[in-house]
Amino acid sequence: MHKIFILLCCLLGTTCVMAQDNTATSNGTVRVIKDSRVDALIKKQIYINTLAIRNQPGFRVQVISTNKRADANEAKQRVMQLYPDIRTYMEFQAPYFKVRVGDYKTREEATELRDKLSSLFSGGVFVVPSTINVSPDKELSNEESN
Repeated sequence: MHKIFILLCCLLGTTCVMAQDNTATSNGTVRVIKDSRVDALIKKQIYINTLAIRNQPGFRVQVISTNKRADANEAKQRVMQLYPDIRTYMEFQAPYFKVRVGDYKTREEATELRDKLSSLFSGGVFVVPSTINVSPDKELSNEESN
């Protein structure tokens, strides 16, 4: 008897409970409520993505390859003092430290810099293929000039 009473109470209780309010969704539309800061974050992320540096195949000018870190740092400093507007990179490929300069899409562009730097470094200055960093504003200026 006790079980039947509990079962009857459960059945009567479930008829009064509703899972969803049918009046709000009767016309088939969905209303989204969001914080206005989400739009600000999306705009900020788009701006950051446009400023991001893109990696592309290209060429750099290698001014030194040595197993002495101090010599590589000295060569990097010399190039940075003479050409502060050109990016300079020091890469370590065991056991050598390599100082490479510039981000050029074509070998001809890199050759111009190589000719300027060849008188400064006696060990030989070479144009080497590399993965270069190209910023979007530089890409746009190159496309407009073409």
